[in-house]
Amino acid sequence: MSEYKSFATDAIHSGHHPNESDPSIVPPITMSSTYQLAEVGIDDIFTGPVIYSRLGNPTRDSLEKCIAKLENAKYGFAFASGMSAITACFQSFLQSGDHVVCSEDMYGSTTSYLQKLEVQFNVPVSPVDFKKVEDVTDAITEKTKLVYFEPITNPLIGVVDVPAVVKAVREKNKDALVIVDNTFLSPWNMRPIDYGVDIVLHSATKYINGHSDTICGLVSTNKIDLARKMKNAQLYLGGVPSPFDCFLVSRGIKTLDLRMERHAKNALKVAEWLEIHPCVEKVIYPGLKSHPQFELLKKISRTPSGMVTFTIKGGRSEAERFLKSLKIISHGVSLGGYESLAQHPFTTTHGAVSKEQKDRIGITENMIRVSIGLEAVHDIIEDIDYALKKATNNNKA
Repeated sequence: MSEYKSFATDAIHSGHHPNESDPSIVPPITMSSTYQLAEVGIDDIFTGPVIYSRLGNPTRDSLEKCIAKLENAKYGFAFASGMSAITACFQSFLQSGDHVVCSEDMYGSTTSYLQKLEVQFNVPVSPVDFKKVEDVTDAITEKTKLVYFEPITNPLIGVVDVPAVVKAVREKNKDALVIVDNTFLSPWNMRPIDYGVDIVLHSATKYINGHSDTICGLVSTNKIDLARKMKNAQLYLGGVPSPFDCFLVSRGIKTLDLRMERHAKNALKVAEWLEIHPCVEKVIYPGLKSHPQFELLKKISRTPSGMVTFTIKGGRSEAERFLKSLKIISHGVSLGGYESLAQHPFTTTHGAVSKEQKDRIGITENMIRVSIGLEAVHDIIEDIDYALKKATNNNKA
């Protein structure tokens, strides 16, 4: 794993440097849609001057430079949402007849999108368990164009051996692109490009922004040919964030170093407490020694991040009562903000996924996913304890 000796400094200073023409310490919000041109003709939209805000905008440029620096990449790109970033990647690199290998356990909207891609555009998709590298190897063919996965899976919190997967892909099909959605960890915990990944993307709505007040997606790469296609995706698909959204994400990045440490510290304490709670059936958190990839996680990531999944004793009715009984923690989708959020994967993030697939990978009706926030940890624990007891009618628990 790479050393992060200057992460906090890079997060604060990368992408914008005050100077005589622009002495502002905070990157300004440039709301102009168009710009005066110095010359007639445009040689290269990738390297040329800013001309139109769909193609480039000073506030967005600042954010893109910053995420590239934090990912140890050469190029960064901002999109209107995490799904916009995902769509841009698949639209840019796939043609009819290409083959995709993806994780069977990942964000529900990504799963649904790939299912539509398979049916509408004749792109066969092979979902496999990425925790088993041999299954990934077996699924790759000469037609495999993309290999796509999450290092920490959603919502089952499985840990993928990123360098081993990259090695397996290169040995089986050196032309296949490896794309990683690193939303659950953020670049503070892991830089997938350091492990040989071609493209890393994020729903920057989550940990990177960290304030639950904007929607944004980010993509980073070291390869110029892939970078040009991402620039074309911004140009032709048009799914770019507004300057104000970019400003909010840039502001959030400044405290990423501080926030990620607190998220992980709180999450570990909550997970350890849940593991011995009489109303809880199972806890899934890679920071626990009981997690099957506990040792692997320590090798590839700085911390296990702040996502905890558990199953409550009982069924769907207990899960519903638990969510309705929370007082501090909000019942809501998303994750990675300063506030704790709890949700029911079976009906929300994976509501559109078939019951057969949910049963196969282990998403149950009594499962709860919690994004552990930055509140005082004893308040988080007290809130969960109260809701668990109310949900299971176990006031003596």
